[in-house]
Amino acid sequence: MDTTKTPAPTAPEADSPADLKKAATDETTAPAAATEEVPGEELATDLDDLDELDELEAAADEEQSSGVASGASAIVAAGLGLIALSGSWTSRVIGERETLKGQISSANAATTADKIEALYGNAWQMTALVNGVLSTIALLIAVFVLARPAFGAPGRTLPAWVRSVSWAAVVVAVIGVIAFVFMYLLALPVAPAA
Repeated sequence: MDTTKTPAPTAPEADSPADLKKAATDETTAPAAATEEVPGEELATDLDDLDELDELEAAADEEQSSGVASGASAIVAAGLGLIALSGSWTSRVIGERETLKGQISSANAATTADKIEALYGNAWQMTALVNGVLSTIALLIAVFVLARPAFGAPGRTLPAWVRSVSWAAVVVAVIGVIAFVFMYLLALPVAPAA
């Protein structure tokens, strides 16, 4: 078994065992001297890296939580707008209550126009009013979701789906507000004169 060392590929060719030994010691000591660092500097570098990582994680968590809240608000606004357009349960209950009150007061009404007003007028207007309020709330929520990034951290934007749902909620809510304003202001039918 041969116990002599062969020169490293990057080492100069050694003619004698002394030259070989000198080349081997130069290679082993040179990298150690070049890479020697002060332990405190290495620890400080690691701590700086950890601080940067913590800041990035905090920013990502904040961005994700604001995206979830904005998304939920956009969905609520779109849902309220659709409920208002299709007629909410609350508006029907309030309309039926007004109809019942109109039936009670129509017993004393002398003319047909007074009976129509008592039976249907208030119920129609209250239904329009409640659905109009729901549409207005949906509009305010959707506009708030769309405007929120302008008042937050610079450069922050909403995800595309949140913006899409918010704009859909704005459109549905505006249609609802316009429809219910016309419904509230629309005159009741007039009975023919007897």
